[in-house]
Amino acid sequence: MSGHDSKYFSTTKKGEIPELKDELNSQYKDKKKDAVKKVIAAMTVGKDVSSLFTDVVNCMQTENLELKKLVYLYLINYAKSQPDLAILAVNTFVKDSQDPNPLIRALAVRTMGCIRVDKITEYLCDPLQRCLKDDDPYVRKTASICVAKLYDINAELVEDRGFLENLKDLISDNNPMVVANAVAALAEIQENSNRPIFEITSNTLSKLLTALNECTEWGQVFILDALSKYKASDAREAENIVERVTPRLQHANCAVVLSAVKMILQQMELITSADVVRNLCKKMAPPLVTLLSAEPEIQYVALRNINLIVQRRPTILAHEIKVFFCKYNDPIYVKMEKLEIMIKLASDRNIDQVLLEFKEYATEVDVDFVRKAVRAIGRCAIKLDRAAERCISVLLELIKIKVNYVVQEAIIVIKDIFRRYPNTYESIIATLCESLDTLDEPEAKASMIWIIGEYAERIDNADELLESFLETFPEEPALVQLQLLTATVKLFLKKPTEGPQQMIQVVLNNATVETDNPDLRDRAYIYWRLLSTDPEAAKDVVLAEKPVISDDSNQLDPSLLDELLANIATLASVYHKPPDAFVSRVKTAIQRPEDEEYPDGSETGNSESPAHAVDSTSVPSSSSNVPQVATRQAAPMSPAHAAPVPDLLGDLIGLDGALVPVDQPTTPSKPPLPILVPASTGQGLQISAQIIRRDGQIFYSMLFENNSQTPLDGFMIQFNKNSLGLAAAGPLQVPQLQPGTSLSTLLPMVLFQNVSPGPPNTLLQVAIKNNQQPVLYFSDKISLQVFFTEDGRMERASFLETWKSLPDSNEITKDLPSVVINSIEATVEHIAASNVFFIAKRRNMNQEVMYLSAKVPSSIPFLIELTAVLGIPGIKCAIKTPSPEMAPLFFEAIEALLK
Repeated sequence: MSGHDSKYFSTTKKGEIPELKDELNSQYKDKKKDAVKKVIAAMTVGKDVSSLFTDVVNCMQTENLELKKLVYLYLINYAKSQPDLAILAVNTFVKDSQDPNPLIRALAVRTMGCIRVDKITEYLCDPLQRCLKDDDPYVRKTASICVAKLYDINAELVEDRGFLENLKDLISDNNPMVVANAVAALAEIQENSNRPIFEITSNTLSKLLTALNECTEWGQVFILDALSKYKASDAREAENIVERVTPRLQHANCAVVLSAVKMILQQMELITSADVVRNLCKKMAPPLVTLLSAEPEIQYVALRNINLIVQRRPTILAHEIKVFFCKYNDPIYVKMEKLEIMIKLASDRNIDQVLLEFKEYATEVDVDFVRKAVRAIGRCAIKLDRAAERCISVLLELIKIKVNYVVQEAIIVIKDIFRRYPNTYESIIATLCESLDTLDEPEAKASMIWIIGEYAERIDNADELLESFLETFPEEPALVQLQLLTATVKLFLKKPTEGPQQMIQVVLNNATVETDNPDLRDRAYIYWRLLSTDPEAAKDVVLAEKPVISDDSNQLDPSLLDELLANIATLASVYHKPPDAFVSRVKTAIQRPEDEEYPDGSETGNSESPAHAVDSTSVPSSSSNVPQVATRQAAPMSPAHAAPVPDLLGDLIGLDGALVPVDQPTTPSKPPLPILVPASTGQGLQISAQIIRRDGQIFYSMLFENNSQTPLDGFMIQFNKNSLGLAAAGPLQVPQLQPGTSLSTLLPMVLFQNVSPGPPNTLLQVAIKNNQQPVLYFSDKISLQVFFTEDGRMERASFLETWKSLPDSNEITKDLPSVVINSIEATVEHIAASNVFFIAKRRNMNQEVMYLSAKVPSSIPFLIELTAVLGIPGIKCAIKTPSPEMAPLFFEAIEALLK
């Protein structure tokens, strides 16, 4: 629907359903169309309009395309709950599938595919058979996707009726979009089948390569993904395929570029000519570099994919290391990924440039990034023998700056450098020992203790240094305790003088008697027995030669890397996990139970369709630095509940613009939070907020929008004393907010922390500050209905008893003139969602009297009596409660609820 159609969402007249029924059966076309729009609007905001099924279906007999689409949308939503009635619509579907207008034929077959009712499935087969051979390519491409949906509902039926053969025929279609959709449908079916269904032969290969040049970007993605699974018979065929796919690298859509890269990488494995491979590497560099000038989310996806590509073919980007240098305004997750790739691309030729960059990063403000940069210097030292000395001198310069976390990270990596190059750089130990007092992180402490123990014979005061750690031995983390134990034993074996002898006694005693850590205790007992029975054997064990550690920058197992490279441009390549690690695959070889619900696919395929590609959102869970990123899924997700109405809009109207644009119902979403601080008064910071209840807990739901020119951080919040004593249960967790971005957060709240004296009111005064702006003060409203608890239901006997036990002075009555109750059942259901519970009702003349109960925290019950004449404005509300001073707040809440 257009902006003018918002009026359809505000139907609050009495007797709404009967009124709509009359309008749907009107003889005037415009009135009928308006009525259907109202029904869709009501359905979209969650009202039950299923009782109008027959009346809406009667409106299908129309030439008006807009009206027909709306009726189909209604059908998709209610066919599942009204399967018997849905059969009434079948004749119209069958008729529409033979309509002279190709748009109506396609619309009919698409909608039939979305109605997942087994009884209707058989009726779908004949129209689908016809549409797969239709003269119009738009109808054929829609029908091909419908086969995949039908396979999801009833795989046997699809195979028995020969639809798979029809789909394979469509691969030879003369229209590239039909070819693309046939490939998409076959790939989808293959995902859900245990046996080979879609295999590309040399015959279909050339057809797919021809269609590739002419179809839309998502069609190209489908075809490229299918081609990447094709194994060429020899190097010549692989070269030929790559030559025809290479132009796709210039495409504007990132998904096409990455799919083409995946396809070329797969075929390069078969190409034997070094010149051809070199040439291809040159061609693949510019498009990958171009991806890094996109917005941060796409950069992140590109970087995660490039990380895999350079592990297999480092030469592709060997000369492009500069594009991975971090910009000051890159988000942290992009910076972290760039660092990883710089380590992988670092070589003797570019190491000086790279070290300059890392040194620069080590002086930045973001602690996590600084740590990673320092660690990166160490990893380069381990990777490149000839550059190790330069790396160490940079690390020593950083230690001299005396920034605590830089020093600690440097010590951790220097320990690894010592292990990589034994007996080479030990002269720097004296410098390291100067920083001993500042160490407070377990890993840094453990590394320093390892260095002292390993080189005890070169450190004159090694025993004193270790002793300084021993004082806090019982409180140290297990990692530090284990290192201390081993280092003390090494010291004793290297310098068996009086000092170390006493130390070893203290440590062994602490590590056996005083601890409950089994690892520590077992290691201590082993050392104790070795030292007491055979000190020479102890030397052989404890002071044995250490194996030299190696470069870990290409840490992925080769077989995992192969699998991830085959899944480039999917979620697997972002998570760096194989698809089956985070997707439960569902094979339809097992017959599905009839009553299960499954997600509806969209016009371009099912749950892994590229409609979810580089511009939709999914949230990786593997790392705290991962942004909300966009990618296609690598494999279908397990069935979820049937999608609600809004997700079907794309399904019905089509996602490729081939249909005439039409006013569509707006998608329901959570109502926006009220704006409490507009950007004009917040110096560019806009704050929207509302108190909400979720899973029995109170939160302050907040949205911060930074329309200023500077990043904002250090957010803090304070609530003034208020009638319910509302206060924050913890600090406000808002990371740095970049200019032009927004961020929402849920702040847990507690009650009765800072109660204001005087009569209760609904005012909530809030102050918010950050490091860049002055304090912002604003007011919000406390709505009592948010605080009604889930345990507010009372038994009848208990209700009567409590009502009688409370004095009459605790009964307060108020008229609510603007409230109308049309139906007791609907009202009871509506208010129960806000934890106001129905107890009983009675009739008094023409009045309905309802008894209800609610409770707010600290167990204050409200016993409620509502008196109303159905359909007439104005009701009387009487309450009894142990806290009558809360009555004004309660009446305001109940009035808001009943409206």
